[in-house]
Amino acid sequence: MAEIRNPRRILAVSLDSATQHLSRVIKDLTGTTPEPAATSLAGTTHDLQLKTAYYTATVPVWLDLIASPAEWAESFLSDEAGEVLAVLGAVVLVFALPTTAAAADAADQTRDLIRHLGRVVKDGLGGWEWDGVGLAVGVGEGDADQWDELCAEAGLEFVQLAHGRDGEKRNEFGEKTGIPRVKEALESNDWEQLDAPEAASDFGNYEEPQETPQGSRDLDPESLDFGFDRADFEGLKKAIWNLNDDPGADPAVSTSSTSSNHPNKGSTGPSAPDADAEGEIDEDEVAKVESMMRKLQAVREAGEGMSQDQRRRMAARAVEEVMKEL
Repeated sequence: MAEIRNPRRILAVSLDSATQHLSRVIKDLTGTTPEPAATSLAGTTHDLQLKTAYYTATVPVWLDLIASPAEWAESFLSDEAGEVLAVLGAVVLVFALPTTAAAADAADQTRDLIRHLGRVVKDGLGGWEWDGVGLAVGVGEGDADQWDELCAEAGLEFVQLAHGRDGEKRNEFGEKTGIPRVKEALESNDWEQLDAPEAASDFGNYEEPQETPQGSRDLDPESLDFGFDRADFEGLKKAIWNLNDDPGADPAVSTSSTSSNHPNKGSTGPSAPDADAEGEIDEDEVAKVESMMRKLQAVREAGEGMSQDQRRRMAARAVEEVMKEL
C-alpha cells in the first residue's frame, strides 16, 4: 500500500451564511470539527485521512466562505490563482436546500453560487478534462431534482445530506448516499501531484498528438463505454464535414439538426459527404474529430463511480457541448 506524501488539495466552500452546514459536513467527513481561525472558518485548513486498498493519504482541505459568488469566481479565475488551481484534486460545495417559497431569495443566491463555481470548474480547472472530483452537497429535505440538474450543468455531482437519515442508507440502485458517497468519490480520485510537462504549450497535447496504440484505442468510439455507439459518432463527424463544405450555412441550423437525442437522426439538410468516396479527409477535420472524442473520453473518466443515470445525463450534456462548439 503506497503512501501519498504530498497529495493534491480539496477546496471546500459554502456561502458565508451557511457556515454551520460546511462545518457539519467537514466534521461528518473527517471525524473532527474544524477550528476557525479567529472568528471564521475562511482560510483555515483541515485534514482528511483517506485509506484504501491501494493508498493512504492525508489530504489537506482548504475551507473558504463566499460572500459574493461573482467576485469569488473572478478571483479564482485570475492569473494569480493559477498555482492554487493547479494543486486542486477536488472541489466540494456545501449549501442548504431551500424548503419553502419564502426562501426564494436564498434559492436564487444558491443558484448563483453554483453557476459561478461551475465557471471555476470549467474555465479554471478544465471542465471535463480536469482529473479531479467535483461535488455539491445539499443539506436538508428539499426537492433535490432541480439542484441535481443545476449542479450537473456546473460539472458537479449532487449529493443530498438529509437531516437524521441513516448515513449508510443506499438508494434504489444500491449506491451509497450522503457522506459515505462523498467519501467514496474522494477515495476514487488520484491524489498524486504530477509534475508539469517540460515546455508545455498553451494547447496541451492537441498541438502534437502522439500516435500510439494506446492513444488509438482510446479514440475508438466503441471503447468509450459511455452509452454511445459508432453511429452516434458518425453523426457528429457528418456535422463537422457539413460545416466545412458549406461555409455560408447558419451554425444554429446545423446544430439544431444534429443535437437531438440521437445525433444522426432528424436531419433534413443535405447528407454529409462520404469520407471514403470523397477521398482524403482534411487534416483540420481529423483534428476536430479527435478533439471531440478526447473530450468524450474525459467525460467517461469523470463519470467513473457515478450511477448509470447520472453518467447518461453527463454524456448527453457533453455531446450537446461539442455540438455547440461546432
